[in-house]
Amino acid sequence: MEQHIYPRHQLGKKAEHAAKQHLEQHGLQCIEANYFCKYGEIDLIMKDKTHDNDLCIVFVEVRMKTDNSFVSSLESITRKKQMKIIRSAAHYLQKQKWFDKVRCRFDVVGVESLDAELHFHWIKNAFTS
Repeated sequence: MEQHIYPRHQLGKKAEHAAKQHLEQHGLQCIEANYFCKYGEIDLIMKDKTHDNDLCIVFVEVRMKTDNSFVSSLESITRKKQMKIIRSAAHYLQKQKWFDKVRCRFDVVGVESLDAELHFHWIKNAFTS
C-alpha cells in the first residue's frame, strides 16, 4: 500500500528536522522525535543542562510559519494543545521512570522560511504545567 505524504506534513517534518539541528547546535541532545502516546504527540524530546549542571528534559513543540500570519509561534499553541503536550510529557517521564527525578521545561521553536533561508524563534519555558 502506497503511503501519501501531503505537502503540509512534509513541510512540518522538514521544520522539525531543522529545529532539531538548530537546538543541537546550541548544545541540546535529541532523545526522541515524534513521541506518540494516547494523550498526543511531542515533536522533539531533548536533553539540556541547567546552570547548576543538572539534567533537564526539554519537550519541544515545533511550529512552521507558512503564511503572512501575524500570529506568533507561541500564540498558535492553544491551552488545549499545551495540555496535550503536558500530559504526553508526563506519560513519557513515567515510562522512563524519570517522573520527579529530572527537571523539565516546555519550549517552542518557530521556524520561518524567508528568502530561501530558515529563521528560528526559540522560546524557552514557553509554557508551564
